[in-house]
Amino acid sequence: MSKIYVSVILLSMLFLSFCTQKELKPVLSDSTLQKAVDSVYTISKDITWSDEFDTNGSPNESIWNYDLGGGGWGNNELQTYTKDLKNVRVQDGFLIIESTLEGAKFNSARLVTKNKKDFLYGRMEVKAKLPKGRGTWPAIWTLATNDTYGAAYWPDNGELDIMEHVGYDQNVVHANIHTKAFNHVIGTNKGNQINVPNASEEFHIYAMDWTKDKITFYVDGKSYFEFKNSGDFSWEQWPFNKPQHLLLNIAVGGNWGGQQGVDSSVFPQQMVIDYVRYYKMESKVK
Repeated sequence: MSKIYVSVILLSMLFLSFCTQKELKPVLSDSTLQKAVDSVYTISKDITWSDEFDTNGSPNESIWNYDLGGGGWGNNELQTYTKDLKNVRVQDGFLIIESTLEGAKFNSARLVTKNKKDFLYGRMEVKAKLPKGRGTWPAIWTLATNDTYGAAYWPDNGELDIMEHVGYDQNVVHANIHTKAFNHVIGTNKGNQINVPNASEEFHIYAMDWTKDKITFYVDGKSYFEFKNSGDFSWEQWPFNKPQHLLLNIAVGGNWGGQQGVDSSVFPQQMVIDYVRYYKMESKVK
């Protein structure tokens, strides 16, 4: 057998080994093949901005900032958010948000898009593998960038929950919206849930299409919740005509995540994110 032939075989084996260890990332995800979100708008075929998490270390500081500290975060949560590499890092092509238990203290991370990474309308996609275990409460969500409505920043200015998961209800994923008129505090929030098999063992694409007329939520390209802007809505029902920013975090315990207690034995837990991609909305009317 020639040396050249042996070399070709060895290179082929190395390539196949690499492919089995790390899934090759597509240029565009399958859900972007949807041509139109309604009769007026279509999704751009080009990514407006993204983070593919290709550089190890701290997350890209031109895209991400941090919410830091504890205090319950309005939901009686137990974690303190840090920017320590133990709790948030890019490693081997993935963003890892890790909740840890050190002594009696839970630490975690909450990333926030910053600068020009706010967005108004379009599609947001996040490909993620979720943590598991009673007491974990990961979320992929958005908040208003500016306080423009009402007396209270929340819920007056709106919240969009692309993905929420509570560890005591494994493989059930939720999408919700919160406004002054529709929110969980007064028992009127709007949302839905879907079963996502192997949500903590496999990657799934969590996405949201947002136009001035409606907001639609997806898992792996399947829509399961739609919130429409009624023609007579005021800002109390629909504050979603102002820019929002993206948040990625794992909370611990809290009013929802801790409803059935916290199992300390499951920590540390990770939310692993393959990519974050935003596509702008384009009008079909020229």
